[in-house]
Amino acid sequence: MSQLPSTALHSMSDLELALYLADLSDQISTARFQAVDLKVETKPDLTPVSDADKAIEEEIRKVLAEVRPSDQIVGEEFGSGNKSGRYWVIDPIDGTKNFVRGVPVWATLLALMEGPEVIVGVVSAPALFRRWYASKGDGAFLLVTGGSPSQPRKLNVSGVTKLEDASLSISTFASPTTGNRNDGWGALHPGLLKLAEQVWRTRAYGDFWSHMLVAEGAVDCALEPKLALWDMAPLSIIVHEAGGSFTDFKGTSGPNGANGISSNGSLHQNILSFFAH
Repeated sequence: MSQLPSTALHSMSDLELALYLADLSDQISTARFQAVDLKVETKPDLTPVSDADKAIEEEIRKVLAEVRPSDQIVGEEFGSGNKSGRYWVIDPIDGTKNFVRGVPVWATLLALMEGPEVIVGVVSAPALFRRWYASKGDGAFLLVTGGSPSQPRKLNVSGVTKLEDASLSISTFASPTTGNRNDGWGALHPGLLKLAEQVWRTRAYGDFWSHMLVAEGAVDCALEPKLALWDMAPLSIIVHEAGGSFTDFKGTSGPNGANGISSNGSLHQNILSFFAH
């Protein structure tokens, strides 16, 4: 798709603009997914970054500089602006390791924040034909993309109230002593094992998808022990607007901690108790 005229972009609401930016991102990411000439580098933190990651963030930054010049930008690939006032949070491809291996579980994550609060969030996963979005006070929605046009579906978390009936999704089950595979569980690992013994079943849908399934009511709780703001900002508002809870492992609400737990709300305090020190 070509970029809309400047006048049309300036007249968009924040949510409309975020959805438009997701459209631009999807165009870039789908064109580079499974491309034989995809270029992948290793960042200083030893995580991969593809040419698609960089191209998406560059395109988003270009549009925002034109239509929201006073807003700051916090992006995974090109650094962060001031986190006071209004600022956009960008993860161009959440799930880059999946993206570069040809696994279709990846998404562009976009959020608009005012100080510590998220007011708009979009998660767009074109290879899954799914887009989730929310704005403060207006609910959360799922749009199934591809094929025949569909109407957005309002999201609601599950009504499960007992852990023994709950479906849990995690990012990884790696032990903190398994060579270089420690993905952040560390001292939290015993609590994870105890929780996994209590729930109905455990799956590892991973990354953004675990939390979006919580928002859909298909999964009851999701845990990730090591995250950045751009990994969590849109997830938190979508889960919250669907009626759920999103906190760090200490129970602080929102995406500003170092890790994330999403749930249907009813189970949240019980889940947190497994990680209390």
